[in-house]
Amino acid sequence: MSEPVRLPAHLEISSLIRLAESNGGSAMVLAKGERDGGTILIVTMFRGANATLFERMSQLDGTRSFVPSKSQDIEKPYEFSEYLDRRRQQDPDIWIIEVDIADAERFIALLPH
Repeated sequence: MSEPVRLPAHLEISSLIRLAESNGGSAMVLAKGERDGGTILIVTMFRGANATLFERMSQLDGTRSFVPSKSQDIEKPYEFSEYLDRRRQQDPDIWIIEVDIADAERFIALLPH
């Protein structure tokens, strides 16, 4: 079985931003990674609170879905941004996009697998 064709990262980021805006949210790039092949991380929140990090992970059926990997601790909110900073230092090719949207799970479900 051949690997599915992957969109270049910058095109996928552009489509994520348009999708967020068309669903009543807003999105911005926090870290710009490698133009074509960088890993994409999505931080979702609603009205600037309750941040959750989603990363694309391989699934048993061979698809690659965005799954939650870290949530912001309301008592230690700085730890979340420190974690993102560490990830960026470990992988300078990484993209981090922040999406502020009412229903993050619904938004993530709209993304291609």
